[in-house]
Amino acid sequence: MNATAPAIAVPRRRSGGGITAGAMVLPATVIVLVMMAAPLILLARDSVNHFDPTDLMTAALTPQSYLRFFTDPYYLRVMRTTVLVAVSATGLCVLFGVPIAYRLARSRSRWKSAIVVALVLPLFMSGTVRTLGWMILFIKGGLLGSVLRLVWPDDSIDLMYTPFAVMVGLLSFVLPYLVLILQASFEKISPALEEAARGLGATPGRAFRRVVWPLLLPGLINAVILCLIMNMNAFATPLLLGGPRFAMMAPQIYTEFATNNNWPLAAALSLILMFVTLVLSVVANRLVPRRYRA
Repeated sequence: MNATAPAIAVPRRRSGGGITAGAMVLPATVIVLVMMAAPLILLARDSVNHFDPTDLMTAALTPQSYLRFFTDPYYLRVMRTTVLVAVSATGLCVLFGVPIAYRLARSRSRWKSAIVVALVLPLFMSGTVRTLGWMILFIKGGLLGSVLRLVWPDDSIDLMYTPFAVMVGLLSFVLPYLVLILQASFEKISPALEEAARGLGATPGRAFRRVVWPLLLPGLINAVILCLIMNMNAFATPLLLGGPRFAMMAPQIYTEFATNNNWPLAAALSLILMFVTLVLSVVANRLVPRRYRA
C-alpha cells in the first residue's frame, strides 16, 4: 500500500506574543545612553560659558576656552606631551607584552596558573597605591636610586619626577591588561599552523611573521586602543611620578577645575582630550589592513 502519512501541523510561534530580546535590552540601553550622554551634554554646555576671576563661571555662549587652548603654547605643549607619552608607553607595552603573552599562551608548565595570578594580582590594588610604591623605589635613597649610584656614582642622578619614572609607572599599570588580551588571542591561534609553516621550510621567525601575526592583529589592535585610552587619561601616575613640572592633560584639567576654578576651561580641555583620544583610536584601528579584519 502506498498510503501517505498524514502531515503533522507544527504550531508556529506568533511574532506578536511574548517579550522580544530587544525589548528586554531596551531599558538598560536607555539608562546607559542617558548616563553617558547627560554628563557630556552638561560638559559641552559648561565649556562655552564665560569665566570671570570674580564671578567664576557665568552663563554665555563664547568660544573663549577653546580659543585659549589653541592660542596658548602652554596648553598645546601639554597636549603634545600627553600624546607622545601615551603613544610611547603603548609602544613599550606592545614591545614587552607580545613576547610575554606568546610564552604564556604556548606554555604547558604547571606554573602557568601561578604566573597568570602574579600578573593579575597588581590589578587588585588601586593605581594610586601602585604609584606610591614606585615613588618609594625612585625617590632619593630608595632601592633603585641606591643601586643606580653603585653603578654610576653621581649624586645629580635622580629618577624621581622624570619622564622615565612616568613611563615606567604607566607601563606597569597598563601592561597586565595588554598581556591578558593578547594571551587570549594567541590561544585562539592553533599551534598546528606554525608547525605546518615550519614543515614547509619556514624559520620560526618567518612562521610567526607570516602566519601568527596576521591572525593576532585584530586582538592586538583592540589591546592597543585600550592601552592608548588608559595612557591618554592617566591621572595619578603623571601627577605623583612626574611632579608639578611634568604636565599632562588629566592633571591639568584637575588643576584648572580645583585650583584655578576655571570650570569652562576644564570642561573644554576634557572634551578636547576625549576628541584627541577618539581620533588616535580611530587612526590605530585604520592601521589594520582590511583583509585582516574578520
